[in-house]
Amino acid sequence: MRHAAVVTQFIIEEFLPDVAASELEPDYDLVDGGVIDSLGLLKTIAWLEDRFDLRVEEIDLDPDSFRTVASISRFIEQAQPLRTDSL
Repeated sequence: MRHAAVVTQFIIEEFLPDVAASELEPDYDLVDGGVIDSLGLLKTIAWLEDRFDLRVEEIDLDPDSFRTVASISRFIEQAQPLRTDSL
């Protein structure tokens, strides 16, 4: 989970400004918890594309990849090799 701290900071800044980063558990379900809705998911994907230089349209998206900080971090780690292989 190399990217967990960066993802956590984004989630806190964009969706939970009154929560300390240390309070957001990596496995907390952001969707079921009401932190991220469908528009928030789109915002998160756009941020991932920009921040990590990913081309999400080339990646098979699974909604479960965006449920927790841990799953988003795993998604980034899996997507980055795809990006460098396609260059």
